[in-house]
Amino acid sequence: MESRVHLPCSNDVVVHVNGDSAPDARRFHPTNDAFPPQQQQQQHQEHGKERRGSLVLAYKTLGVVFGGLVTSPLYVYPSMPLKSPTEDDYLGIYSIMFWTLTLIGVVKYANVAIRADDHGEGGTFALYSLLCRHVNIGILPSKHVGLNTTKDVQKSTLLARFFQTSVVARRLLLFVAMLGTCMLIGDGILTPAISVLSAMDGLRAPFPSVSKTLVETLSAIVLIVLFLLQKFGTSRVSFLFSPIMGAWTLSTPLVGIYSIIHHYPSIFKALSPHYIFRFFWRNGKSGWLLLGGTVLCITGSEAMFADLGHFNQKSIQIAFLFTIYPSLVLTYAGQTAYLIKHPNDHDDGFYKFIPTSVYWPIFVIATSAAVVASQSLISATFSVIKQSVVLDYFPRVKVVHTSNNKEGEVYSPEVNYILMILCVAVILIFGDGKDIGNAFGVVVSIVMLITTILLTLVMIMIWRTPAILVALYFVVFFVMEGVYVSAVFTKFAEGGWIPFAISLILAFIMFGWFYGRQRKIDYELTHKITFERLEELLADRSVQRVPGLCFFYTNIQEGLTPILGHYIKNMKSLHKVTIFTTLRYLLVPKVAPHERIVIKKSNLEGVYCCVIQYGYADALNLEGDHFVNQVITSLTQHIQNSPDKLSSNSREIEETSYLEEARCAGVVHVRGKTKFYIGLNCGWFDKFVLRFYEVMHNNCRSALPALGVPPQQRIEVGMLYEA
Repeated sequence: MESRVHLPCSNDVVVHVNGDSAPDARRFHPTNDAFPPQQQQQQHQEHGKERRGSLVLAYKTLGVVFGGLVTSPLYVYPSMPLKSPTEDDYLGIYSIMFWTLTLIGVVKYANVAIRADDHGEGGTFALYSLLCRHVNIGILPSKHVGLNTTKDVQKSTLLARFFQTSVVARRLLLFVAMLGTCMLIGDGILTPAISVLSAMDGLRAPFPSVSKTLVETLSAIVLIVLFLLQKFGTSRVSFLFSPIMGAWTLSTPLVGIYSIIHHYPSIFKALSPHYIFRFFWRNGKSGWLLLGGTVLCITGSEAMFADLGHFNQKSIQIAFLFTIYPSLVLTYAGQTAYLIKHPNDHDDGFYKFIPTSVYWPIFVIATSAAVVASQSLISATFSVIKQSVVLDYFPRVKVVHTSNNKEGEVYSPEVNYILMILCVAVILIFGDGKDIGNAFGVVVSIVMLITTILLTLVMIMIWRTPAILVALYFVVFFVMEGVYVSAVFTKFAEGGWIPFAISLILAFIMFGWFYGRQRKIDYELTHKITFERLEELLADRSVQRVPGLCFFYTNIQEGLTPILGHYIKNMKSLHKVTIFTTLRYLLVPKVAPHERIVIKKSNLEGVYCCVIQYGYADALNLEGDHFVNQVITSLTQHIQNSPDKLSSNSREIEETSYLEEARCAGVVHVRGKTKFYIGLNCGWFDKFVLRFYEVMHNNCRSALPALGVPPQQRIEVGMLYEA
């Protein structure tokens, strides 16, 4: 018999923590007319607060989400290998940048991708989990005990049935999601490096004596300070950085307008797409190669989607459509207008177009804005790392929730310091902005292409978008981004290999961890202890039931962990009340508090099963005593609400007092400390990957400290799993 705590289902025992009834609010949808005037006024006030809240969040997005995108004018033109460019060349380049910003920025990200959130979470893994949850095509299980979300699984389309029947297709989809995640993490390394380095390079124009080495050193110092500030949280950082970003977003288009009026007032004729065709017709292969630089105009746009967990759709759309997009269009127009009159200044295409009278204020704002640009991808990196950890695709690292109001705001000390070291290394080793720009172009284009592929699958299998619209979307964006990818791959030897090296290392870590975890689960399922076997073990007269309450952690639900048999055979005992506990992360962002705990009673006296369910955006931050209290409360209510008609009140009272007595005797948490036994019969692949997994497993964090379990209550049982 199974009961779901707080879960209103028709065939289950419903347990309410506060003991009150919980009517389903979804059954009645009153209109405004149904409420008295006072209540209607309260609703209007709430709507007003919501609008003001969205505007405040939109302001904060300037300091977190759009830093990388809006500061791209610092390095786009300097990253292009231009040779004696003409007026028509510059008009063609501006036309390409305008339509790239419009199609990819406005249409794809601000209006399509942002709607493909997974309960408020964005990014590559959120798209992957959305597909897995709705269509059940993932390698991870998406049918969960006690979750209403199983109703999301829809009637399969032809494409969905193909994925469901093809293991290769599912693995390929997982690989694509992993690659997108790794590339986004690589973006979090390259964005701070190129943004800050490009901004600090402005010192060399007024002071020719300033060496390149000094600029690189100053850039490294600025980045170190930025990474040290991360522990204070996104909200505090964004509140500090948003005024800086607002100043940049306002000042650069004003300079752009000034430059347009002074140098080339007819620049906006380049908005006509025919300038693009003329550009490629005239330049051929060299024009195609220049796309490796122009793609940087849209860099940072992925953060608009990946940072959804930190903000919301409306705030991001307001900020992008009404501030960021107009600012970029005017700034690039001003830069291009200046370069048409000064065609050989493209190597310093930003600072040269700044009027002398405002040079230093703009330099200060630019340097500050470059720091903000770094923040957007750092925040996105923390989010995707956390998603990967809770879905068991990445070794466990410490994840700190830095906001009481926004659960998506996270910070990881280990990840933060690794990012800091890699960013500083990229600047000091690959100080040339063009090399970093080439690497950046590879990351930007591949992440955009992966998002397009996953979004197309969402349109077909979940949204059921009409075929003509899906075809239009896929052809336009896949061709456009595919051309960009082909152009940046020609720069592989000139810095483009950097993100591939980073992504390869990350992908190997993710694959090694995932493979090792899957092999352990496979072993446990093969050698699991059934309740019949447990009954046989407890029937042995040498095995004693000792006083106390034991939480015995297991990774599987269809049976009990083989560590249990190992424990009973060697310890010759089991606590009088033993709760086999599974911490289960689900392919949903958040699990409602009333669906958190699922209780199941076994036929053995004092033996229960408990599943603690968490989504990948939930905070597993219960304190040890609070965790025990919640489970005990749920168990007590399960006993009281048991539908077994044979049970009497006296039996309920006896079982409840038995539970409380065991708790008073002492609480202990038992978990396995397992290792693979890699014998001579193992193949070379298993030997290599599983040994690598063991190295990671021995150096990553335990799952128990996340529950706040005191060290004196923990017991670890060692056992070797034969590989």
